[in-house]
Amino acid sequence: MNKAQFEALAEAYGGDIARWPDAVREDAALLAGAHPEFARAVLTRQGQLDEALDTLPRAVASRDLFERIVASAAAARRRPRWLAWLAGASVGTALAGAAAAGLVMGVQLSQASAVSAEASAQAVADLDVFGVSEEG
Repeated sequence: MNKAQFEALAEAYGGDIARWPDAVREDAALLAGAHPEFARAVLTRQGQLDEALDTLPRAVASRDLFERIVASAAAARRRPRWLAWLAGASVGTALAGAAAAGLVMGVQLSQASAVSAEASAQAVADLDVFGVSEEG
């Protein structure tokens, strides 16, 4: 864990490492031991924010809001799976089209350079080097 990750976790979970996810607590403790001033500053700042948030009144969602959220989640789960497949297929189609366009451009450019190389070679071969005097 680096300092940026530590700070992001503190911002997400607060100033008490014990409230952080189990998977990151040990790494967080190791970083705090290696950089105590940094860890203390971050945890103190987030702890102050935790205290300020704890003083705010807790809002309770209405039963109607709860039921609307649950209903919208259930509706999202009922969407046909082929829609998700179609979205993935469209991305694949776009990538395949881009690859085909790149292939066509590559072939055209290589043919153009081959033609120009042949033309250059012919132009050099056509030079009458014996007709040019050495004196200029």
